[in-house]
Amino acid sequence: MKRWNEILKNLTLLTQFGLSLITPLLLCLGLCWYLCEHTGLEGWIFIPGFIFGLGGSATFAWKFYLMTMKKDKKEAKKRGGISFNRH
Repeated sequence: MKRWNEILKNLTLLTQFGLSLITPLLLCLGLCWYLCEHTGLEGWIFIPGFIFGLGGSATFAWKFYLMTMKKDKKEAKKRGGISFNRH
């Protein structure tokens, strides 16, 4: 049962990671589409929207990486290093 909990936890984290990466890009492109349709802007507006969307996704990925590295360091410190039994 413990194994299933770990699998579901990892699957949930993977899904959340994927959604968090794609959402900024979709929001920026959706805003660009709205601007093209309702304000009469040309299609060139999609280029900066795509770049800003990728920037938002990259920012999330960097923050996630830093959080993961911090967590790994904390766990490694908690486990401790090599210990010797001295009698």
